[in-house]
Amino acid sequence: MATLNNYLLVSGLLFTIGLAGVVLRRNVIVVFMCLELMLSAANLTLVAFSRFNTFMGLPDPRGQMLVFFVITVAAAEVAVGLAIIVALFRARQTIHTDDLTSMKH
Repeated sequence: MATLNNYLLVSGLLFTIGLAGVVLRRNVIVVFMCLELMLSAANLTLVAFSRFNTFMGLPDPRGQMLVFFVITVAAAEVAVGLAIIVALFRARQTIHTDDLTSMKH
């Protein structure tokens, strides 16, 4: 049987991998995927706390409902983020963050 600590450990590892990817990688698409990994780690934490915090003998649904709002925000972020990445690629012909440091063309 998995405990809350197991879920939090996996969530912490996922968040750490995502944070390392955001800080260390130079490809905009990989950075974007690492941000999504960090959101997934936060969702896993919310679901784990919801599962182990019982409300009238059942798992607490408030954390699970919050996960749906986070997923909705993440979907909107993906739509806007990918549009920005495509626009940057069309303008600069690159997706490396080192080449995108200047606002001027």
